Amino acid sequence: MKIIDLEPGDPRLIEDLLPVLRELRPHLTEKLFLEILGEAQGQGLRFTAAYDEGGVCVGAAGWRVVANTHLVRKLYVDDLVTASTARSGGVGHALLGHLEEHARAAGCAALTLDSGTQRADAHRFYFRERMAVTAFSFEKPLG
Repeated sequence: MKIIDLEPGDPRLIEDLLPVLRELRPHLTEKLFLEILGEAQGQGLRFTAAYDEGGVCVGAAGWRVVANTHLVRKLYVDDLVTASTARSGGVGHALLGHLEEHARAAGCAALTLDSGTQRADAHRFYFRERMAVTAFSFEKPLG
């Protein structure tokens, strides 16, 4: 497996990563993804892709380093998804390990993410990865 941090403007963001990311975020069209990239990259959003031995993208992670008053600095994972055809093959574990290296290099106190309450399989994975539930995430729709 090869893990690559994709730079802004890299065509692999659309060609390789977006189809995998859409398994988690099916509402993302190419146009919407490009709009989000245009705004969120200025807020520190980065993407990392995992490729199998055949050069096919099988995993995607969106992440950013965030400064806040609670942890001072953390690496927040916006998105973490393994292609359905590659699940249980170590892709998620490898991506999390790669992101943890980024977090340590940036002096982060923690690596954090939110996971939808309905994603029981993902929760089992996070627990296996020695992650803990440390807070509730609250949301108030404004639409």
